[in-house]
Amino acid sequence: MSERVRRGRPGHDQQSVLRVAIELFNRQGYDATSMGDLARELGLTKSAIYHHVPSKEHLLERALDEALDELTAALDAVRADASATPEQRLRSAVRSSVVVLAGHLPAVTLLLRVRGNTPAEKTALARRREIDHRLAEMVREAADAGAIRDDVDPLLTSRLLFGMVNSMTEWLRPETDVEQLADTVTTLAFDGLMRHD
Repeated sequence: MSERVRRGRPGHDQQSVLRVAIELFNRQGYDATSMGDLARELGLTKSAIYHHVPSKEHLLERALDEALDELTAALDAVRADASATPEQRLRSAVRSSVVVLAGHLPAVTLLLRVRGNTPAEKTALARRREIDHRLAEMVREAADAGAIRDDVDPLLTSRLLFGMVNSMTEWLRPETDVEQLADTVTTLAFDGLMRHD
């Protein structure tokens, strides 16, 4: 998808405008946030904001694409590892999703809140469903290989696994050690809480 490049005025670039927009959308809700709100937050006039971005929907689309593109790239990388077993790929997918969530927390938080009220949200939800099906396929492959239990529906298992990951948007803090968190989530998801002495 091609888009016209807008340079913006001194002091703000598209990325800084996007960061502020995501923060406002998460704080106030997308529907309740106006371009005037964004302009005020940036210290611009309402007309000046349009030198930076064409519309509020454009900002939402870019924010949702950020989260979805990162998740898709992480899954592509996992899938590309031909030497990995199905279990290793599934573990890597869970671990990578934690790292992506932590690295793009505001955008992922916004993604998890969309309900399909705008064209950008509908597109994002369709992409999320595609990711859900890819993850379910990884669960199915691991079950078929005998690496994980096969008596639970793969899509349900995938939703439960990644629901645990997604819940981090509610409590994750910037000072969290992401690598340790990713290791802990993966260990709990696959090895459980019980001690195996």
